[in-house]
Amino acid sequence: MFNFVFFAESILLGVGLAMDAFSVSLANGLNEPCMKTRKMCGVAGLFAFFQALMPMLGWVCIHTIVQHFVWFEKCIPWIALVLLCFIGGKMLYEGIKNKDGEVECNKIGLGALLVQGVATSIDALSVGFTIAEYEWFAALVSAVVIAIVTFIICMFGLFIGQKAGTKLAGKAGILGGTILIAIGLEIFITSFF
Repeated sequence: MFNFVFFAESILLGVGLAMDAFSVSLANGLNEPCMKTRKMCGVAGLFAFFQALMPMLGWVCIHTIVQHFVWFEKCIPWIALVLLCFIGGKMLYEGIKNKDGEVECNKIGLGALLVQGVATSIDALSVGFTIAEYEWFAALVSAVVIAIVTFIICMFGLFIGQKAGTKLAGKAGILGGTILIAIGLEIFITSFF
């Protein structure tokens, strides 16, 4: 079971699932350009945790209460759209309010990070269908690989966002908010096609 194909599929799943978290990490780096390395690790770790948790929840749903999960799956794009537009709108508002263009170190709170973590990983519930044929331990290993990949990708996003955030000064919040709203719309629109 634990062969090259298994790990390659898990890594590719991780990359695919981490793209939304990467974009949100980029926006967070833009919004908080003076974020310390410890907090960056915490943010990336939080996104990695949710990216691992959601496929495991999906796996559990497939093996226990699949009829309820099918109904909930239709709500996923709506939840992501509302959460990301709310946070993105707040960042946009703060960016527009900061007209003088000075570098402000907006602090992203734990509540906002939790909402972002759920919003960017909620579509990963569907990955439970993909890993449904795995035994419990194999599904857990796959989820851990997804988490590691997500952590690395989010750290890159935060780092790039930080560097760009200091150069963009006051416009970083506007750009970050726009990115979050665009991600919410992308998740919502692609769920219908």
